[in-house]
Amino acid sequence: MPTERSKLVKKLDKIFSEFIRRRPCNEHGYAECFTCGSFHYWKEVDAGHFMSRGKYATRWNEDNVQFQCKRCNGFRSGEQYIFAQNLGTDLADELVFESNQTRKYSVGEIREMIETYKEKVEDLKRDME
Repeated sequence: MPTERSKLVKKLDKIFSEFIRRRPCNEHGYAECFTCGSFHYWKEVDAGHFMSRGKYATRWNEDNVQFQCKRCNGFRSGEQYIFAQNLGTDLADELVFESNQTRKYSVGEIREMIETYKEKVEDLKRDME
């Protein structure tokens, strides 16, 4: 049976993913893939992670996660080299370092992030209207 924490993590992953996929979009809901530049509708892409989402220290870091087409994120294993180039060396190095730190979010912190990203998504929806 899933714990309260695991349910909240799943909920945060869902709203954070929506935020990442909506964030770069034009008023019609389209944006360029962070790694290949192809245009896609926000519902047809992934929230691609530079450092694996298994690394909680960077799992919900807005720099670490970008609008990425399914071809790059899935079939091309995230295009990590191109992802790093597009982030820039300093930021990529910082994310690699940060991802290797131990970070355990409390239930309260996860709840706060859920609320924060709900608000951010609502703001983006209003901007698209």
